[in-house]
This record gives sequence, C-alpha cells and structure tokens, in this order.
Amino acid sequence: MVEVRHNAQASRFEATVDGQLCVADYLLAGNVMRMHHTEVPVALEGRGIAGALVRAALAHAEANGLRIEPRCAYVRAYMRRHPETQRLLPDDFPALR
Repeated sequence: MVEVRHNAQASRFEATVDGQLCVADYLLAGNVMRMHHTEVPVALEGRGIAGALVRAALAHAEANGLRIEPRCAYVRAYMRRHPETQRLLPDDFPALR
C-alpha cells in the first residue's frame, strides 16, 4: 500500500517509496486541477504507484468540488481506463476515448 500525501504548497501529490520521491503535479486554475506531470523513478515502475497518486488526486478533486484537466498522458490514460472518473472533466474538455 502506497501512502500518498497532498503537498498543497508544492501543488502535487507525492509518495516516498524505497527512499525515492514519486509525484503527480498540478496547477490550480479556479476550480480546475490541471494535472500536468506524473513521475515515478524507473526502478519503481510497475508497482501501481502512479495509479495511487492519480487516485488520490481524483479523490481530492471530488471531495473538494474540483474538476480535473488531464494534461499529463498518464492521467489521460488512467481516466480512459476508469471511465467513471470522467465525470470530473471540465464541461468544455473533449471526451477521452
């Protein structure tokens, strides 16, 4: 289980795994979290860490009435794989297929 923290001051969700920092960065624009970068060190890939970061970000957005704009390829792919999350897209954002 990955412990994800919301570091609001740095505008990111983060987890430290095996001493290495993993992040999902965003910019807040009004009520929209523009998710623009997700990074997990190569040595930690394939362990579900990026998914845990994105799940935490989406849960935070939903709990706080925010929308998610997936500018990061990983976040877009995650939201495509989990269509129930697409309700968090801004109304003017193109559908993810």
